[in-house]
Amino acid sequence: MSFGSRLRERREALGMKQSELGRLLGVTGSAIGNYETGVSSPKAEVLCRAFDALECDANYLFQDAMSSSRGEVLSLREQALLRKYRALDEHGRGLLDLIADKERERVVLPAAEASPRTRIIPLLGNSFAAGVGEPDFGNALEDYAVPADTRADFAVRVNGDSMEPWLPDGSIALGVKGTPRDGDVAALMVDGAFYVKQICIDALGNLYLFSLNRARADLDLTVRASAGSNVSCFGTIVLEKRLPLPLR
Repeated sequence: MSFGSRLRERREALGMKQSELGRLLGVTGSAIGNYETGVSSPKAEVLCRAFDALECDANYLFQDAMSSSRGEVLSLREQALLRKYRALDEHGRGLLDLIADKERERVVLPAAEASPRTRIIPLLGNSFAAGVGEPDFGNALEDYAVPADTRADFAVRVNGDSMEPWLPDGSIALGVKGTPRDGDVAALMVDGAFYVKQICIDALGNLYLFSLNRARADLDLTVRASAGSNVSCFGTIVLEKRLPLPLR
């Protein structure tokens, strides 16, 4: 906004007419109109009287012209607080400083802490098949960023459609460490191949790996306890809800 626009804004905020302000400044109402439209500018002595009549200072009326060279400009309320602060003695200023610091801790710092933050969890480098097991080629780890409050200890890439729609092909699934229960979806390795499957173990120790997409039941896998297979479990995949086991 220009000087004239600020002048008009402040005059109207105080409920003054151009003629009323003109009388306070010793000029005509028409002159005030010229100042506000930019037709003319007030002389220095008139401008000084304007600061008193409008209860503001040059920072307010000229803030747009000065902001690029002087940085942030104080509002009228901030200017009033600054004048009060400067009028205090050292004891009073110390008290206000203490209050300001405490209020900043109450308002500003919690707001900053509430801003979104992330943390890094390992993304297992090879994809975990939702179909035929992906072979282990060293399983290099990658960094994967998640929101700081996310419940996850690791992440895996899902390959195939047998876990759709809950774990689509190509998606990143988040997991937590710990031994999965029957009905959980687990990330595991069986004889050197990676799988993401819903699991169940029977009384004989046989491990059943189920596809959530029952249209791909052909990709279910049974690992017999007597087979001596090498099975490693990374943990449980986090889903929005717990899903029932299919009928066997």
